[in-house]
Amino acid sequence: MIIDGHVLVAGAGVSGAGCARMLVDLGVQVTVVDDDETARFRVSEATGAANVSRDAVRWQDYTCVVTSPGWRPDTPLLIDAAANGLPVIGDVELAWRLDRDGVFGPPRTWMVVTGTNGKTTTTAMLAEMMRRGPQRAAAVGNIGVAIGDALTANPRIDVLVAELSSFQLHWSEQLRPDVGCVLNLAHDHIDWHGSFDAYAEAKMKALRGGTAIIGVDDPEVVARAGAGCIGFTLGEPAAGQVGVVDGYLVDRAFDGGRLAPVAGISPPGSAGVLDALAAAAMARSQGIPPESIAQALSSFQVSGHRGQVVFHSGGVSYIDNSKATNPHAADAALEGHESVVWIAGGQLKGADILPVIRKHAGRLKAALLLGVDRGLIAAALATINPEIPVVITDSTDPEQAMAELVAAARRIAAPGDVVLLAPAAASLDMYSGMSQRGTIFAQAAAGSST
Repeated sequence: MIIDGHVLVAGAGVSGAGCARMLVDLGVQVTVVDDDETARFRVSEATGAANVSRDAVRWQDYTCVVTSPGWRPDTPLLIDAAANGLPVIGDVELAWRLDRDGVFGPPRTWMVVTGTNGKTTTTAMLAEMMRRGPQRAAAVGNIGVAIGDALTANPRIDVLVAELSSFQLHWSEQLRPDVGCVLNLAHDHIDWHGSFDAYAEAKMKALRGGTAIIGVDDPEVVARAGAGCIGFTLGEPAAGQVGVVDGYLVDRAFDGGRLAPVAGISPPGSAGVLDALAAAAMARSQGIPPESIAQALSSFQVSGHRGQVVFHSGGVSYIDNSKATNPHAADAALEGHESVVWIAGGQLKGADILPVIRKHAGRLKAALLLGVDRGLIAAALATINPEIPVVITDSTDPEQAMAELVAAARRIAAPGDVVLLAPAAASLDMYSGMSQRGTIFAQAAAGSST
């Protein structure tokens, strides 16, 4: 259907351009649709695909729609496509079907990581483990190599370690990974999916393949997972689980025994250990030996904005966890620190911040707030514990706002405290993304000593 038909690629962004290029290279007739005329003509020029505006689409001309993952299910063009009997799939589903059909040679091993938080770190850890195996492996999807590029890479990539979002999984119907993992589930992207149940349903598609691995400490995941899943836990593992015993990761699912010490795992704390457990369970499912897992974890360093100490002065550590873009991630970031000067705020996207504040109020020395939803967080703090000092900046200048809060943190923090950027909110109200937010925090922290 894909190779022999006329494919309409919806979206002229990075994903759409990649799909168009891959299909054109295979000799497929491709048209790109997007309301941004400049973008769609740019993709046409780069790939050789035709292009069309949304209002000029004639459904009888096409056999399939490949949508960019960011296009919501309620997008009128996608609704019209389905109403006209056309299958609508995403970029990942496209790659999966072409790979399964042998278009790029023998099918690869697919390892899929998803969840609300920890996806990138777990995927990177797993890729390090799989690179120590007998086949060529690479991180793909939302980190590393684009999946389309991975399928055509020379030398061949045999193992695709894929970080996938709920958007990508929503648009995947036939995807059945060799091993899939759901790390955790919390309210996120509800505006896109329409409900938490729809969001969770998309995530759980990762478990429909050969080996299913879940975080058994997360009740939302456990409630939705079927029988026969391998579990990972911060506690002592039961049979069929990977967990922690006497300071070591221990495998009681694949007879691996003691795998690696908890000490030294990056990032430190429970979130990093959970990510390591998930990655280790997935690697063990594919026969990676314990010593290779230990070697991978000993050399692994977490990527940017996911819990690094970016500055240390006067006994105070400044930690950048700008990637904590929702309350669930902030919860994990706050865990394990005894006394925290917390920098938070941005776009809550309708998420409830109260449970996180209620859980961690006892460790908050102060809360320093910025961004569009700073007032909501301040109100929640006042509801839970009005004695927690709160500093609010009304500045919308990204550098000035962060500098004001870091200066306040410097005045408040004492030796042994942690100044933690874990915003519990998205960043696009003030910053180009969470990376810029974290970078500006690190620069302000380093500058605060002068």
